Amino acid sequence: MAYVFKRVQRSRHARKERVQFDKITARIEKLSYGLDRNFIEPIEVTQKVVAGVYHGVTTVELDNLAAETAAYLTTKHPDYAILAARIAISNLHKETKKSFSQVISDLYHYVNPKNGRAAGMISEETYNVVKDNAETLDSAIIYNRDFNYNFFGFKTLERSYLLRINGRVAERPQHMIMRVAVGIHGRDMDRVLETYNLMSERFFTHASPTLFNAGTPHPQLSSCFLVAMKDDSIEGIYDTLKSCAMISKTAGGIGLNIHNIRATGSYIAGTNGYSNGIVPMLRAYDATARYVDQGGNKRPGAFAIYLEPWHADVFEFLDLRKNHGKEEVRARDLFYALWINDLFMKRVEANANWSLFCPSEAPNLHEVYGEAFEELYVKYENEGRARKVIPAQKLWYAILEAQIETGGPFMVYKDHANNKSNQKNLGTIKSSNLCTEIIEYSSPDETAVCNLASLALPSFIVNGKYDFQKLHDVTKVVTYNLNRIIDVNYYPIPEARRSNMRHRPIGVGVQGLADAFMALRMPFDSQAAKELNIQIFETIYHAALEASSELAERDGPYETWMGSPAQQGQLQYDMWGVTPTDLWDWASLKEKIARTGLRNSLLVAPMPTASTSQILGNNECFEPYTSNIYTRRVLAGEFQIVCPWLLRELVDLGLWDDNMKNMIIAHNGSVQNIPSIPDDVKAIYKTVWEISQKKVLDLAADRGAFICQSQSLNVHLQAPTMGQLTSMHFYGWKKGLKTGMYYLRTRPAAQAIQFTVDQSVLASAKQQNSDAKARAKTASSTAAAATVNAAAPAAVRANGIPTPSASPSPSRPTATPPPTTAATSAATPVTPVTIKQEPISPSPLKFADSSSSSTPSSSSAITPSSSTETAVNASSTSSTKDSNSTPSASESSLATSLAALSLDDKTRKAAEADPEFAAALIRKYERDLEDAKLQCSLENKEACLMCSG
Repeated sequence: MAYVFKRVQRSRHARKERVQFDKITARIEKLSYGLDRNFIEPIEVTQKVVAGVYHGVTTVELDNLAAETAAYLTTKHPDYAILAARIAISNLHKETKKSFSQVISDLYHYVNPKNGRAAGMISEETYNVVKDNAETLDSAIIYNRDFNYNFFGFKTLERSYLLRINGRVAERPQHMIMRVAVGIHGRDMDRVLETYNLMSERFFTHASPTLFNAGTPHPQLSSCFLVAMKDDSIEGIYDTLKSCAMISKTAGGIGLNIHNIRATGSYIAGTNGYSNGIVPMLRAYDATARYVDQGGNKRPGAFAIYLEPWHADVFEFLDLRKNHGKEEVRARDLFYALWINDLFMKRVEANANWSLFCPSEAPNLHEVYGEAFEELYVKYENEGRARKVIPAQKLWYAILEAQIETGGPFMVYKDHANNKSNQKNLGTIKSSNLCTEIIEYSSPDETAVCNLASLALPSFIVNGKYDFQKLHDVTKVVTYNLNRIIDVNYYPIPEARRSNMRHRPIGVGVQGLADAFMALRMPFDSQAAKELNIQIFETIYHAALEASSELAERDGPYETWMGSPAQQGQLQYDMWGVTPTDLWDWASLKEKIARTGLRNSLLVAPMPTASTSQILGNNECFEPYTSNIYTRRVLAGEFQIVCPWLLRELVDLGLWDDNMKNMIIAHNGSVQNIPSIPDDVKAIYKTVWEISQKKVLDLAADRGAFICQSQSLNVHLQAPTMGQLTSMHFYGWKKGLKTGMYYLRTRPAAQAIQFTVDQSVLASAKQQNSDAKARAKTASSTAAAATVNAAAPAAVRANGIPTPSASPSPSRPTATPPPTTAATSAATPVTPVTIKQEPISPSPLKFADSSSSSTPSSSSAITPSSSTETAVNASSTSSTKDSNSTPSASESSLATSLAALSLDDKTRKAAEADPEFAAALIRKYERDLEDAKLQCSLENKEACLMCSG
């Protein structure tokens, strides 16, 4: 007989009890209220728990085991995740005090047992507020709301967010929320209770630093800091490094621009020596990011380094995160971003030359943008100040190569960011932040700061309809809160306080957009989703502006309001040339803003929400689901998770069982080729790999008109080629996006072996995928052939040099052929272009005429390459087919394949005599075909279904 040690609540003593099967079952039964008892079986959980019992196990360990057991059963039914959370939270409630005021008192009076010194975790101000309002605050807390968290959300809170005493969690989730509310609003009890209720009901959450630090002795509540290098000197570099360390210590993420740091080989007057460039300097920052983590091992330190593409060290910059090469020229714990001007994009498109400069020899390029930048850049070119002149596409391909290999650098467009900023009256904005959603002015004496919160979009669905009024109301509360945070915040460096008090920017974001679409049964790429996306962000922007106007009426506008675009009647959608819907009264709001001003220079900034969306059980920010089944790792182990919306739908349809689970695993998280799932369900549950990235960029541009900062926009391509990436980047740039790409997410070429799935299921899935590809190929072959003929595939490699591909191109089924237009049907031959010196590899690209787009394609600042010309074809990077590149082994099949090629007699005879040579010819033909398709996709972006993958 096993015995369990049961600790007397909040005591060091424990008593010995016999393990009783029925007692464990009864406890699990009690916590199963409201769950689907057709699937939830408490006895099954108990059996697995008892199997893990050992002599001397504690009740706490038993509860943890029961919670983990229920979590492992989540793939049977989503209610098991709720049961797992209830067991874990019930256990926490047994181990912690109920009274919020008592917990705050314990945290305030904490003494470090190792040295006997006071080490209170609550500020004196917060302690006094709670003590004076103990009855009000204690009675307001509704502990049952703790049970609304799922198991993984609770585990995230437990690991990093809930405060501990001597290593044991002392707070409950509701205590944390009330601590945050009091830390923000102090003695304003109405605002405290309003914030508490909205957060505990899961309408929104503040950002991680706010949850970590609100109410503590050092309430650093801000997420983002944008740092400018103080000076191109030892003093400036190391003063900036210290500032970054102080920010990282208090849980701030950093964006640092280094445009003004001199390049390798530049003269140093003070020592009569020469500079080693940016790489050794960045290795010092890399070490600091590793050493100074965010808040003492809560999150690793994180710095994003921004550089403009004219800097002479840009090629070394692109290599810093790569996994190969010499260790002394790598800094892999930093993140890298390019601050890209329009002129560079135009020259890449025109296949012109690009000049690289040292900022000490060509000063102030980072201080100007738009036409002023182009004039200064061309002036320096004409004066011969360039360190090196290269084909622009050579640098472009180096960027793409780094992105395919490392997922970065991030792509942020300098001119879009400055032209469409409400801070353009302050000066040139020189960088974004760590996550590319914050676009704020920074300088050596001003470090830009942003305070964040995210709205949980699925929470605003009521009876199958979206409640825009509730979203509007809650957004206003969030705006008030973020303004209050600016005032009560602890600033780690004085430059941050100066900037935040002068300009008062905030960032309201979202989480769970994909969940909202699924809850309303809208496919992510549908017209209904497109409209809802616009309405949601229009509502958020309108509400934030209205709240900021009301605050300005009471407290006055922010210090640098005069001269801003908003002060001149220009809101964000005006800068995009977009007309809002009639959902809200914009004319009246503009009149009010003209009268009162705004309290904040910037308001909306959808951030990644990586941790906070996990706490609330939503998908990240505005992203689609990456898979319908995946593994989540927590300290307790690895758990399989099924998309909860899909799981409930399949349960309701009577389709969910172990066989269906294994089939989805065998399909790598996709449901598209599983015959038993209805088509309307398949449309709703497409993963991000099955949604055209063109649609994703369109949604980003649609909401961009109502986002006054920017958005953390990830791009997902299964096996990206240079052509796909080029098409995608130029499409986003021409759509006017400020952030062109945060991370490039790719899939491994080979999937992990699925040991847990029966081989017959894997074979069935393979056959289903093969059948689906065959159907798609048949449906699109006629249209594809017509398109390829129009693009003149025979001329694709006029110089006879094979064009290598970055990676194999996956076959992309299309439901319908591209629409026939003049652009796609006219048999226009591909025009060869020229480059300077030898052809770079891969071959230069040719782009469509963009005269109709928002970004001009020609400029006096663009000069095509002309000397030592070598003709090459204007195709995009080729890609090899993954399934049809090798001809059949039989001679008849080989002859059939060769017949499709236009070969002279001599070549044909040689091919017939040598099967390997024949196979090489066929592979070459198919690569040419792919080149032509990609060329067509570049020239007909609006029409071609292949565009952006």
